[in-house]
Amino acid sequence: MSKIDITRVLEAPRDLVYAAWTQPEHFTHWWGAPLDTISMDVRPGGEWKATIVVDEQTQVPFAGVYQEVVPNERLAYTLVDLSGREPAPEQAAGPETVTITFSDAGNGTKLVFVQEGNLPEEELPRATEGWGFFFDALDQYVTKIK
Repeated sequence: MSKIDITRVLEAPRDLVYAAWTQPEHFTHWWGAPLDTISMDVRPGGEWKATIVVDEQTQVPFAGVYQEVVPNERLAYTLVDLSGREPAPEQAAGPETVTITFSDAGNGTKLVFVQEGNLPEEELPRATEGWGFFFDALDQYVTKIK
């Protein structure tokens, strides 16, 4: 089983960091997905979708299902890369599971991110680096709007 484990402390309040993960109008600013590609039904069993647009030729659609939702504390969902195929509800149960916990850290928020699943070993460094870029963008976004 593959695992990516990243911890960051963001200089923004916990409710804002949580909102950045669960509200399309915030998510669009740091995840690289245009607002019109994002849908989020943030409740256990609810589905989410977002398409990262790298350039005109490269778009990467993702989808999943929320498994656990504890506002401002914990979020768990499945993560499926739908590149090259049409999204279908049964695909959204994918092999990767993301769990994020949010806790206070001074005047900021400690974010603990864990992705577990069946990501091939050779893809782990690239995926970890990609999440690092996302978290850098998240940090810049929430710091700017806090």
